[in-house]
Amino acid sequence: MDATSPKLRGVNLGSWLLLEKWMVPSLFEGLAATDETTFCAELGPAAAERLRPHWASWITRDDFAWIAERGLNAVRIPYGHWIFGPDYPYHPSYGTAPYPFVTGGIEVLDQAMDWAAEFKLRVVLDLHAAAGCQNGFDNGGIMGVCEWHTRPEYLEHTLSVLERIAQRYAGHPALYALECLNEPRWDVPTDYLKAFYLAAYARIRRHCPAERVAVMFHDGFRSFREFLGFMQPPQFENVIFDLHRYQCFAREDIDLDIFGHLAKAGGEWREEADALNAELGLPAVCGEWSLGLDLRVVSLWAEGPFNHALEHMDDFQQDTASRGYAAAQLLAFEKYLGWFFWNYKTETTPAWCFREAVERGWLPGSFA
Repeated sequence: MDATSPKLRGVNLGSWLLLEKWMVPSLFEGLAATDETTFCAELGPAAAERLRPHWASWITRDDFAWIAERGLNAVRIPYGHWIFGPDYPYHPSYGTAPYPFVTGGIEVLDQAMDWAAEFKLRVVLDLHAAAGCQNGFDNGGIMGVCEWHTRPEYLEHTLSVLERIAQRYAGHPALYALECLNEPRWDVPTDYLKAFYLAAYARIRRHCPAERVAVMFHDGFRSFREFLGFMQPPQFENVIFDLHRYQCFAREDIDLDIFGHLAKAGGEWREEADALNAELGLPAVCGEWSLGLDLRVVSLWAEGPFNHALEHMDDFQQDTASRGYAAAQLLAFEKYLGWFFWNYKTETTPAWCFREAVERGWLPGSFA
């Protein structure tokens, strides 16, 4: 599979192999835990009794069938650095257990890859949580901790996991790309991040040739222009740039009315895509986006106020606004090599649930 072949239109399979509490609050019921690390540390051996049934039910073969039937051709699968079991560096958040994470995730990923191949879906395998946590978010594994870039053993473990994933799936027909690391935070030094990406590319390429598998890297919440001239052909082949775009986290976005949100998606984000395509020299994907405008439902940390553009609309207006916001974003992101909606499903909010957004008519019924 080649990065220049038909556009990627896909969805993320989040909160499956890497938990996010806001998406599956039922799993965290009765716990103080805020993320997968504290979930496993708090429950101890009992964590497996909760987590393994979740792995078996959250995403099934029927979900891969549904995704393919809607004309999507790709999935992005987030996983944590503990995917291979106990060989990861210790972090103080683990408490007394040197290896708190539940084992067996790699077999779940094996099954997911086979389902993807069965339904001819391309897979981006996304290292979503690194040892020491790369962003301080719950999705990085440890909320409130961002130490990945501070210790050499964290870096080496990250590279080792990427290489083992590359080796395991190098010949798998569903493998489209390996993403080096999801959302390293803006204050991770750019030079450190670039050096890591170069090392990750080298590790992946030991097993996955450029003609078969792409290497993807995230912008680290900085302008694409900080990466001009970086990882260019012919020295680097089949490299993809990943950016994530939301309008519900920054105060200047939260305070927009729906027309402001539409203008930003159809104006600013369209112009960004045109500029990136003209200047970067690499194909890009929008690896995450959603219809979410209400910060309250996604955040474990925000203090509010929780105003948002849809709060005083009736149901008809909210449906119309959601369809318009979806269309404006899709038109902008179609300028890239592709896009992945976040997320396929949630327990809590339809604006972040691809399946429900399709069923409500906010997103198209077919993406073919």
